[in-house]
Amino acid sequence: MPVIDLKNVNVTYRVLMNKSSSLKELFKDALKGKARVVDYVALQDISFSVDAGEVVAILGRNGAGKSTLLKVLAGVLPPTRGTSKVNGKIAPMIELGAGFHAEMTGSENVLFYSALMGRDVKHVKERTPAIGEWAGVADHMDFPLRTFSSGMVARLAFATATDEKAEVLLVDEVLSVGDADFQEKSKARMHELISSGAAVVLVSHDMSAVRELATRAVWLEAGHVKMIGNTDEVVASYEAH
Repeated sequence: MPVIDLKNVNVTYRVLMNKSSSLKELFKDALKGKARVVDYVALQDISFSVDAGEVVAILGRNGAGKSTLLKVLAGVLPPTRGTSKVNGKIAPMIELGAGFHAEMTGSENVLFYSALMGRDVKHVKERTPAIGEWAGVADHMDFPLRTFSSGMVARLAFATATDEKAEVLLVDEVLSVGDADFQEKSKARMHELISSGAAVVLVSHDMSAVRELATRAVWLEAGHVKMIGNTDEVVASYEAH
């Protein structure tokens, strides 16, 4: 049984095109039937599955629908049509640090972020020093997050998200976080999680990382699947395109 199973997933946004300067004008336009609403299709009939221990890379240009797809898998965005089934705990590494608060300390943010992911806060509290050490920010953990650089925030978020085993990893461009040494640490931890049986969906513009980690690849073009299959074949076609 697949850990992740998408069947004919569609996501459509309703976009209001009126350029009214106020709510009053917008309301008048609506009453007069002048409100212009356009359906923007972000994903169209997306179907694929991911088994335990498998890594599927999502390729595509900016605006192809990659981030929307990850949000569907994370349960943040429901499909307009079709089904998205994910079995097990999810570690979402999407927009690292998005759940952090600038005025809270590094340690407080680790607890807060972990609570958002449904983890045992008592256990996380015991793990917090080790998380800070692994992220290379141990000496900053008692300082507000606003004193951290963007790279430090991303490293702390990555360390927090991957500290516990999860059945599903959703990874969006986080393997390029930090310096070369930290990137190697990140890849090593990813390999550990994959070896433990996690199903991984990876979004990256780094084709060398995709070739190294992914077992299959899905190429998205304007919200639909352009190609799906062996990583080397899909990457070669994508790069040639």
